[in-house]
Amino acid sequence: MEKCLLSVDWDYFIYTKKDNWGSYIENNRSIIDLWYKRYIQARARGVDIKESFQLSSGYDNFWERIRKRFIFEKDIKVYVSDSHAFSYDIAKENKCTTVYLFDAHSDLGYGGLSSLNFEVNCSNWLGKLLKDGLIKKANIFYSPYTTEKPEHFKQFNSIYNIRYCSFNGLNNDIAVSAIHICRSGAWTPPWLDEQFNQFIDALGIPYKMINCPERKWDTENISLSDQIDYLLA
Repeated sequence: MEKCLLSVDWDYFIYTKKDNWGSYIENNRSIIDLWYKRYIQARARGVDIKESFQLSSGYDNFWERIRKRFIFEKDIKVYVSDSHAFSYDIAKENKCTTVYLFDAHSDLGYGGLSSLNFEVNCSNWLGKLLKDGLIKKANIFYSPYTTEKPEHFKQFNSIYNIRYCSFNGLNNDIAVSAIHICRSGAWTPPWLDEQFNQFIDALGIPYKMINCPERKWDTENISLSDQIDYLLA
């Protein structure tokens, strides 16, 4: 029986009015400092940055819908991280041959097949799993808010076994060996972290935390020196 990884990106549930808020470089500056920078810049324009983001109500019944289609194995392993790149290691470690991905991005690699020549990162981990022969099939469930389209990845689609799916087209009783939930903090705002934690807890299964630092969002106590540092981020 094939072993499946269910990989869920928190940005699957988040609508943004801007197409390119985040950075592909995942570090402390991109997951917190840049959010303060955006807040300060938006405030200077008289804009509340929170109005640019909307959390889908679908996050609160997601696991209920998942359990209707997927069967969690008795010894299932669950991981939580900030970076989605860990899905590569999780799939490899658990010998998963199929990935079911819920995401606003395909993570196949951007810039064509040559992007798979780089080291594993948050934007190419799924493509790398296919290229390295670690998985045989990728099933991508795009967020309703994605700006991507399957035809953007024609090169990948012609070489690898990739399906772009919907809930309605899913078979029932898909066995899952491992689950990875990632926050993607460079793309998802820190003021929604409480809801992210609620989303994790709603799964109801013990999990292993991998490099997912707590983010504190306090816009009322930003000093002048902090503002300067953030604007230089």
